Amino acid sequence: MKNKIKRAFALLAAASVLTLSLTACGGGDTAKAPEGEGETAAISGAVSTNGSTSMEKVVGVLAEQFMLDNSGVTVTYDPTGSGTGIEAASNGSCDIGLSSRELKEEETANGLTATVVALDGIAVIVNEACPVEDLSLADIAAIFTGEVTDWSQLGGEAGAIACIGRESGSGTRDGFESITDTEDACVLSQELTSTGAVIEAVKNNPNAIGYASLASVEGQEGIKTLTVDGVACSEAAVLDGSYPIQRPFVLVTKTGGELSPAAQAFFDFATSAAANDLIRAAGAVPVA
Repeated sequence: MKNKIKRAFALLAAASVLTLSLTACGGGDTAKAPEGEGETAAISGAVSTNGSTSMEKVVGVLAEQFMLDNSGVTVTYDPTGSGTGIEAASNGSCDIGLSSRELKEEETANGLTATVVALDGIAVIVNEACPVEDLSLADIAAIFTGEVTDWSQLGGEAGAIACIGRESGSGTRDGFESITDTEDACVLSQELTSTGAVIEAVKNNPNAIGYASLASVEGQEGIKTLTVDGVACSEAAVLDGSYPIQRPFVLVTKTGGELSPAAQAFFDFATSAAANDLIRAAGAVPVA
C-alpha cells in the first residue's frame, strides 16, 4: 500500500513539473501582459482652434486627417478672424490661435509665440469679365487708395472701380495693406468679414477688385486672379519669394504654456513634414 501511495505522489509531482514546463515554454494559453503594458495609450480629448478665416482649408484638412488617425480626439475650428484668434489664444479661450499675419511686437511681449505652419499668397482678384490681366504693386495701391477710380485708366473698359476689402483686424487685410503700403488709406466700396464673402462680392460685380487667400481662390468660378508685376500667384512663386503679396499662416500659443496632450499632438502633426501634402492640397505652401 505504501508503495502505491508513493507511486501516486510521484506521478502527481511529475505531472505538476510537466505543466509548469509547458507553461514556461509557451505551451497552452500564453500569459497576457497587464493591460496597458507595451501599448501606446490612445490620445483623447478636444482641441479648439480659433482665428483666421483664410486658414479654413488648411486647418480643415489637417484636422480631418488628425481625427482619422486619432479617433478619440475632436478638433474644432471657429473662423473669427486673426485678431480674435490671437486674443483667444492669449486669454485661454482656445488651445491654438490662428493668424494669417505675423504677431506684432506687443503681442509677443504679452506672452504669445507664433509658429509658421505654411505660407500663403494674397491673390488680387477681379470679376472674370474684367479684361485687365496684370497690375503693378503701384497700380494696386493707387486703386485701393482712390487715386485711380476707373478701369479705363488701366486699359480696361470704362467703369467705376469697386474695391472690396476685409474688416479691421483681418490678417488678410493687414498683410495686403502692409505689403502695398496702404495702411489706413484704403477706400473700400465694401468691407466684409470673411474671405468667402470677398470672393462672392467680386464674382457678382463686373467692376470689382478684391484680395483673398491663394488657398481660397483656386478653382473658384466667376473670378480671375491677376498677375502682379508679371508674376502669377502660385505655390512656386510664393515659396521662392518672387510673388510680392504673401504672408504666413501662423499657429499662436502662449509662450512657455503647456498644451493638453491632444492639442500638443495636433500641433506637432500640423508642423511636421507629414502634413506637407495636406497643406499643399489645401492651396497653401508648406514650410516643414
